[in-house]
Amino acid sequence: MALRNIRTEGDPILGKISKPVWEMSDKIKTLIGDMLETMYHANGVGLAAVQVGVLKRIVVIDVSEEGDAPIILINPEIIDKSGEQTGDEGCLSVPGKSGVVTRSQHVKVKAFDENMTVFEIEGDDLLARAFQHEIDHLDGILYTSKVEGELKTSDD
Repeated sequence: MALRNIRTEGDPILGKISKPVWEMSDKIKTLIGDMLETMYHANGVGLAAVQVGVLKRIVVIDVSEEGDAPIILINPEIIDKSGEQTGDEGCLSVPGKSGVVTRSQHVKVKAFDENMTVFEIEGDDLLARAFQHEIDHLDGILYTSKVEGELKTSDD
């Protein structure tokens, strides 16, 4: 596994739509491992492949306390959502900044796992926020376009 460079706001790749993955390969397995290592190294809770410069519909998320339960989503799609939560959100691709974003409180996602088996997963609170944030990345959307009010910098 290797650390990858995280693309930051202003990089044109972040505005592009990622392409579906239809079969698992050694290259994709390596990418997933690298994404997890990169996310943990950057102290993130989620990372989309596009953030490391790869236009594939792959997301890794880990909101657990110990960092021992990563969720790998390939070709994820939100199939149900409900409720509403408003809170601060940040992004590894927008370092040093955060903003208030309203998202669904509960989200149900359908995706493939790393064995290309279809599964569904549900999440509330931070996990629901992470699902929505990372899936937005796959469609070229940064959270900054959804911020209510002004972006805050780390010094604020």
